[in-house]
Amino acid sequence: MELTKKHRVLICIFYGIITATANFLGAVLPISFAQPTLESLYMTEWLAFLEQYSKFINYVTTGTFIVPSLLCFIYAFKNSKERFINLPIAYSLLGTTGWIFYLFAEIITLFIAKQARDIAIMHIFFTSLMFSGLELLLSFTITYFTLETLHRKIFLPRFFPDGHLKQYKKVKNPSLRFLFFAFYCSAGLFPTLYILSAYITTHLNNNITVNTNTLIILFFLVLFGVGLCIIFLDYFDTPLRKLKAGTEKIKSGDFNTRVNVVSADSFGDLADSFNEMTETLESKTKKIVSIQNSIVTGMAVMVESRDNSTGGHIKRTSDCVRIFIEQLKKSEEFSYLSDSFCINVIKAAPMHDLGKIAVDDAVLRKPGKFTDEEYEKMKKHSKEGARIVENVLKEVDDPEFKKIAINIAHYHHEKYDGSGYPEKIAGENIPLEARIMALADVFDALVSKRCYKDSFSYDKAFSIIEESLGTHFDPKLGKIFITCRPQLEQLYNGTV
Repeated sequence: MELTKKHRVLICIFYGIITATANFLGAVLPISFAQPTLESLYMTEWLAFLEQYSKFINYVTTGTFIVPSLLCFIYAFKNSKERFINLPIAYSLLGTTGWIFYLFAEIITLFIAKQARDIAIMHIFFTSLMFSGLELLLSFTITYFTLETLHRKIFLPRFFPDGHLKQYKKVKNPSLRFLFFAFYCSAGLFPTLYILSAYITTHLNNNITVNTNTLIILFFLVLFGVGLCIIFLDYFDTPLRKLKAGTEKIKSGDFNTRVNVVSADSFGDLADSFNEMTETLESKTKKIVSIQNSIVTGMAVMVESRDNSTGGHIKRTSDCVRIFIEQLKKSEEFSYLSDSFCINVIKAAPMHDLGKIAVDDAVLRKPGKFTDEEYEKMKKHSKEGARIVENVLKEVDDPEFKKIAINIAHYHHEKYDGSGYPEKIAGENIPLEARIMALADVFDALVSKRCYKDSFSYDKAFSIIEESLGTHFDPKLGKIFITCRPQLEQLYNGTV
C-alpha cells in the first residue's frame, strides 16, 4: 500500500495523541503519590506562592504540553518517508521536551520565590529534579515502546512490505544497546529510582533524617541492575553483531566467511545455521564458477580449433600467465596486486582470442603469411573479441572479472610505444592485464611452431623479448617475465 499524505497525517495525529497521553500519565502518576509529603513549613510557603501566581503556573503547565506538540507538528510537517520511518524515536524524544521546559520554568519560579518570600528552595529543587526526571523517563518509555510496537507490527509492514529501510539514508536505526537500556530503564531502573525518590523526598519534606544504610543499599541495587544490564547486553549484542558482519560479507560476495559464535542456546543454533548456509552457498558458487570457466574455455578451444596454426595455444598461454603472475607477486614492485586481480587475469587469459570467431575461415585457416588486406581483417579480432566477451559475461556478477576479461581481449595486441592495435594506446594507458597477456601471447608464438615458421629456441625468444622492452612490451613487466625462464622452459618441455 502506498503511503499517501492522508495516511501520514492521520498516523501523525494518532501518534501525537499517544505522546500527549504519555505526558499526561507522566504528570499524574508520580505526583499523586508525592502529595502526602507536602506538609512541612517551607512546602506550605511554596504552595502559598504557587497559589498566588496560579495563572502563571497554569501557563507553564499548559506549555509542558504545547511545546512537545508544536515540535512534533514541525517534525511531521515535511512530507518525507525517512521522517515517517523515524516517527517513534522522534516523537518520543520530542515528547520529553515538555518536561525539560517544565523543569527550567520551575527553577526560574523557585528563584523568584526565594527573592519574594525567602523560601528554602534546595529541598524543593531536589524533589522537583527527581520527579521531573522520573516523569520524563516514564513518558518516554510509554511513548517509545507504544509507537515502536505499532510502527513495527502494523504501519511499516503495510507501507514498506519489501523492507530495505536502509536505502533511506536519514533513517535512524536504534541500536540494540539503546533498546536494551530503554527496556532496562522502564522495567528495572524506573521502579528502583521511584522508590528511592519517594523515600528521600518523604524524609526531606517531613524533616526526618534519611537512613544512610538504606540509601547505600538502594544505590548498590541500582548499580547491580546496571551491571546485569551490561552483561545481558553483551549476551545479545555480541552474537548479533557477528551475524550482521557475516551477513554484510556474504552480501559483498565473500561466501567463505564464517561466524564464530559457540554457545548452547538459540544464538549458537542461529550461528550454526548461518555457517551451514554459507558453506552451501560457497559450494554452489564454486560449481557455478567452474561451469562458467568450462564454458568460456570450451568456447576458446572451439575458436582455436578453427585456426590451423595455434594448436594448444590457449592452454599454454594460460599456464604461462599463471607462472608470470606468481612471479609478479613475489616482486617488490608488483606485490600490491590483489589476489582477486591475479585470479581473474589467470581466469580471463583463455578468452584473449575469442574475437577470432568473427574472422573468415579463409583468413584464419590460411597456411601461410597474410597479405596486408588479410592482416587488417585479422587485426579486427581484438575489438570484436572485447564485444563478444562483454556479451558472454553480461550476466556474470563479478564486475572486476568482466572488466579484466574485456581488457585482455581488447588490448593484448597493443604495444608499449603506441604502435600496436586496435586503439594504438601506449605505456601505462594500456591496462596492466593486457600488458601481462601480451608477453605470454608473444612468447608462446615465438617458441611454438606455426605453419609459416619453425619454433624459435628459448635463447632467441627471450632475446627478442629483451630487445622489445620499451617498444613492444612494458620494460618493468618484461624484466620480471624474463626471470620466469626456468619455469617456462619446464612448462614447454613438458616437465611441469
